[in-house]
Amino acid sequence: MRVILLGGPGAGKGTQASFMCRHYRIPQISTGDMLRAAVNAGTGMGRRVKQVMDSGLLVSDDIIITLVKDRLERPDCQRGYLFDGFPRTVPQACALRDRAIVVDAVVELRVEDAEIVHRISGRRVHPESGRTYHIEFNPPTTPGKDDVTGEELIQRDDDREATVRKRLEVYHDQTEPLIAFYSDWSHSGDEIAPKYVCVDGKNAVGRIRDDILAALG
Repeated sequence: MRVILLGGPGAGKGTQASFMCRHYRIPQISTGDMLRAAVNAGTGMGRRVKQVMDSGLLVSDDIIITLVKDRLERPDCQRGYLFDGFPRTVPQACALRDRAIVVDAVVELRVEDAEIVHRISGRRVHPESGRTYHIEFNPPTTPGKDDVTGEELIQRDDDREATVRKRLEVYHDQTEPLIAFYSDWSHSGDEIAPKYVCVDGKNAVGRIRDDILAALG
């Protein structure tokens, strides 16, 4: 099973990715992890990556695709793989297709912006332990206080509504076009096109999991 998982920030991709990787016994492929591993390995490619990153520039799609192909040749990818945060743009998706990197299915977790803002902006965190709450879905026993220590909970900057809306803008601008790309390709009649699946991400975690498995077969 070779899968791309799409969805906005806070759509629940991390939870479903973890389940799918366990269920299908496949690794989760993160471009961030690959870039860090290349730099740490000190290979020729790693030195190129480090030079680009140290200069504050974005690593080119060509380098990323090369790292992806190398990663997929490892034994743990024989049963398949799940792409985490990749591709992010249509040019990256085209590069995957043109380099004959096979994808069986693209799963979109669809959640409206208002729901995502509500989910993320309601998070509260105990800084020392990392315990996480939600003011509505998983509230602390005492409002604003950690259940274990009684200390104040905080709202992280990344969870503030204004920040979430900016993240959503980036998603809609850069990544959302992938939905049309893969949906159109899936319905094009191309034999190598991946199956495109859209799942309602507003449902309970277990229901979303079951919907994904039913759609993938």
